[in-house]
Amino acid sequence: MTLTFEPLDDRPGLAVIDQIERQRYRIHTPTPIALREAETDVFQYPVGDAVRIRTRAIELPTVVMVYVRDDDGAIAAEVAQFESETLPADDYVLDPLTQIKTYMRVEDTKVEVTVDSDRTRIEFDAPTDLLIGARSQHDRPAATVTTTEQPADVMAAVETFGSALKAHDPERSYPTLRGHPPALEIGDTLDIPADIDSPDTGVTLELPPDLASIFVAAPLSYYLGASLAPASEPRLVTDRGFTYSLDTAQGFESEVGRTLKRLFFLDCVTRTEGFHKIDLHERAAIEPYVDLDFESLYQRPLAEQVATYLQVPYDVIEDHIPKWRLTTHIDPEPANAEQLPYVVDDLAIVRTHQQQRLNQASAPAEAEAEFTRDDVITRAASSETDTATAETDYVEPQAENSLEQAWIGDSIPIGASKLTKAAFEHRLDRDTNAEDITIRVVQNDARMDEERQVVDDVYGTRDDLPFDVTVHDDLTTAELRTVLTTDAEFFHYIGHTEHDGFVCSDGKLDVTTVDSVGIDTFLLNACNSYNQGLALVEKGAIAGIVTLNEVLNDGAVRIGETVARLLNCGFPLRAALTIARGESVLGGQYIVVGDGGVTVAQTKNGTPNLLDISATATGYNVEMIAYSMDNKGLGAIIFPFFEDCQEYFLSPGSIGKFTISSSELSEFLQMQQVPVRTDENLYWSNSMELEDIS
Repeated sequence: MTLTFEPLDDRPGLAVIDQIERQRYRIHTPTPIALREAETDVFQYPVGDAVRIRTRAIELPTVVMVYVRDDDGAIAAEVAQFESETLPADDYVLDPLTQIKTYMRVEDTKVEVTVDSDRTRIEFDAPTDLLIGARSQHDRPAATVTTTEQPADVMAAVETFGSALKAHDPERSYPTLRGHPPALEIGDTLDIPADIDSPDTGVTLELPPDLASIFVAAPLSYYLGASLAPASEPRLVTDRGFTYSLDTAQGFESEVGRTLKRLFFLDCVTRTEGFHKIDLHERAAIEPYVDLDFESLYQRPLAEQVATYLQVPYDVIEDHIPKWRLTTHIDPEPANAEQLPYVVDDLAIVRTHQQQRLNQASAPAEAEAEFTRDDVITRAASSETDTATAETDYVEPQAENSLEQAWIGDSIPIGASKLTKAAFEHRLDRDTNAEDITIRVVQNDARMDEERQVVDDVYGTRDDLPFDVTVHDDLTTAELRTVLTTDAEFFHYIGHTEHDGFVCSDGKLDVTTVDSVGIDTFLLNACNSYNQGLALVEKGAIAGIVTLNEVLNDGAVRIGETVARLLNCGFPLRAALTIARGESVLGGQYIVVGDGGVTVAQTKNGTPNLLDISATATGYNVEMIAYSMDNKGLGAIIFPFFEDCQEYFLSPGSIGKFTISSSELSEFLQMQQVPVRTDENLYWSNSMELEDIS
């Protein structure tokens, strides 16, 4: 995304924010105007840097909500799609809901904001000095804490996570005000850097001194900026004398998750009394049933807010809590503590239930009778290596009430992503400055040309993003090695793999023999690709989709097409696979290895979503299901652009259910390409007919 500034007379335009990046921002000012002292302090929210330019208009090539605040921070106007507002000359701060948190301040200026079908425009009545501030997402650890394997030391290390919070009031429920916790390393001694400043919020979590309890409580500890103390019974206590047991009839792990959800959700509601005084759907839904003075609550210390929130029965608010993005199931071994900061950064629910181990991943019997992606000649030549997985240790984590599931441990998960520390570390090193999105498609079997043709029609079809797509056929091992070691955002493989290598025209290439790879993300749409995919992550990739067993060719084509379309729309890898699994009976054979929260392309409208549509006698029922991204995580808000919608909704999860006319639905579907589910079938909004909806 770019911001375009109209030139003044014959001056060239100034590109202040040249590109909205996935992990950090850049500010470009070829001819900046000198900043006055302390101008970064004039915004209500913190900013990391600011620039001053002179311009007459700003245009964003996307649709975003724009808040306009007066000098006291009160909202003077809010402009949604198909709206326009003109404000008289005054001092204003403009707050467009862009992916990078950006604020714009003008003084004594008339402002006009217009949001149409595909772009946002801000105009001034004359050439104006404009102060632009931006805030880093703080999406990487600012320090590293070393801990031993002893629970007391791990507890002290986890206690530092709250140092990454940018606010200690309800505003921290916004994802941009929750920074990345410090990294953890297992070592010989406990070493906490002196520059880590853990907050004193007046909240303490008393926990049994064992790794399982500490791991489960880590996200709650982080969100509250809580101190941790060993105790025989788990409970939450405050410096105001309030005590709340975490060992209830629900069980410790479930109660910790419910406590986090309750506190987080009620913060989201209370913050409507803060800087964003919006009409929030969830507040209207629960306010008649809770005895809470949100205006007063907003001003009270965190410890008092917690005590008040926890007196609200969970079942009163349960149905209105946003769908949690991720549940992470973790084997409570000391080495796995090193992945906790990345899990906590997602505000994931953590479970340590010991799951039933399986001897192998089951595949439907039909796979034996139909053409699969495991070539018979290759199988005959590698029967010895095929038996290597017979003793593989599988685990099937219990499904939880989250959009996505993940696993941390040595076993191979079924139905959940396999997280690895290497993947998170590689993501921190990811180059976000590339001008193009580079995609490499490799087809190593001519019989699979159908999928190649489908994805060739999908990748790079968005005019708003620069794609560089290259297709390779029938590669040798040397040629495939070159593709894998060359930098690319995404690698889509169509062909055969064995547990010990990619099948090429002259043999097999085992990724474990490659020093490092240049690809960031991948889809290995071939049988038994888990081992090679995991090796790609260990050698430098961030995440990828792999198979646990044999897959039918027809099902693989459907999965490959669906994943390609979803990634092209801006869905994160793990969310894309979660949706795509429903397109084939063998969807369960696919999992994500690595950090599945990564995206290949930016979403056009800020938040990837799926529409669930059904026909009625007079129109259509539409339910929007939003999925989180790292920069649009838990606590983000969405304003659906339906004519009758007057409220904001919390994301992710179900964003309301609307009844609309056929003409409005037709217009809405053409705004962007999104997946549409109707009668258990998946369509695409820009290529479907209303007659397809039943």
